[in-house]
Amino acid sequence: MSFRNSPDIIIRNANIVNEGQQQISDVLIRHGRIEKIQSNITGIVHAKSIEADGNWLIPGMIDDQVHFRDPGSPQKGSIASESSAAVIGGITSYMDMPNTNPATLDLKTLMHKKQIAAQHSMANYAFHFGVSADTLEVVERLDPKLVSGVKVFMGASTGNMLVDDPKVLERLFANIPTILLTHCEYTPRIKAREKLFLEKYGRNIPAAMHPKIRDKYACFESSKLAVSLAEKYGTQLHVLHITTAKELCLFKDLPLSRKHITAEVCIHHLSFDESDYAALGHLIKCNPAIKTQQDKEALINAIAESNRLDIIGTDHAPHTWDEKQQSYLDAPAGLPLVQHAIPVLMELVADQKLDIATMVRKTSHQVADLFKIKDRGYIREGYWADLALLRENTLQLTVKDQHNYMRCNWSPFVNKTFRYNVDTTIVSGQLAWHQSQLFLNCQGQALEINR
Repeated sequence: MSFRNSPDIIIRNANIVNEGQQQISDVLIRHGRIEKIQSNITGIVHAKSIEADGNWLIPGMIDDQVHFRDPGSPQKGSIASESSAAVIGGITSYMDMPNTNPATLDLKTLMHKKQIAAQHSMANYAFHFGVSADTLEVVERLDPKLVSGVKVFMGASTGNMLVDDPKVLERLFANIPTILLTHCEYTPRIKAREKLFLEKYGRNIPAAMHPKIRDKYACFESSKLAVSLAEKYGTQLHVLHITTAKELCLFKDLPLSRKHITAEVCIHHLSFDESDYAALGHLIKCNPAIKTQQDKEALINAIAESNRLDIIGTDHAPHTWDEKQQSYLDAPAGLPLVQHAIPVLMELVADQKLDIATMVRKTSHQVADLFKIKDRGYIREGYWADLALLRENTLQLTVKDQHNYMRCNWSPFVNKTFRYNVDTTIVSGQLAWHQSQLFLNCQGQALEINR
């Protein structure tokens, strides 16, 4: 679309949360970007006016990890369906993972996914590249501006994307031309633990055994290996979805600008613990597993009070309801999460476990900084207008009361009443979601990676 022809938007009396500060101001959006931030902007005609009433206006979440299932699994989700759900959850940009079908292991597949997003994505987008033992040369020659990062499964992958050969890993960490993202679980321990539980329960292993099969030791050993390789070769490493208190010691409590090894935590690991398997079963089966209450509390404290965990993501991974009703060995791992991303985190804010400025820093500012995303992630004049306006849920609607835009049509939060909802989402200066209405003409833009 031509941003020259897009209508102006003015947001009035917003409590802007940005760069550790809060201030009541108006925001003028013109040609897709933030043109002016000041109190009482006047002289603007023919603009869409949104009254914020002193409510929080934050930079939209930049989700560093989603699985939108496009191409390959349209029954679970597509870029069109999942990006529309994402903007409702306050996500204005996302980075999609490579384990689609076909996997993103070559430039042709990468460009095909970009073409789908250019036509159908409501949110801004970028794509992580994949790596297998057979595609190291492709990765080594990769232009770092073409992708948001390279994802390696150091354990527990599907298809041919598991990379656990020590020589291959050494070469990858030594020669990777961009940021390397890792899924860390130690496969030999998982296989051994799974064998023990199969002997005890047969194929009907209870869902509550999942964190005992994929336990803290499997996570720690793999994360420790990734960190040691990154330290050896100076690799820019980003370890995804940390789930245990034990792993926190691997990451330094330093500002992002002083680190080349960073870590992410996901909203479901901040929201659920092993006590929730009794009610939710395989609906919350995911890899790495949701673990103990002590682990959950340690992760919340680490994201809120230190710099050991740098980014909050979703790892949105939808599966159909019927798939999730299968027995343990057959039920796939992953949860649908994007539609409720910011409301979930605002529960921690409402409970005073997380400061809203810290939430913004670790869902927007630091994501843009780490992945070198140009002109996004902050509420600044001249930057793209990617914004979310939050309001209290005065109607006390539960998730069940609201329309589900995720194609799988279920949520692990189904009976939850969130205290805050996303009232308005603006993507690249376009109205995407406003007062329970989705604006399907909103077209997300390709994120510009400036590295």
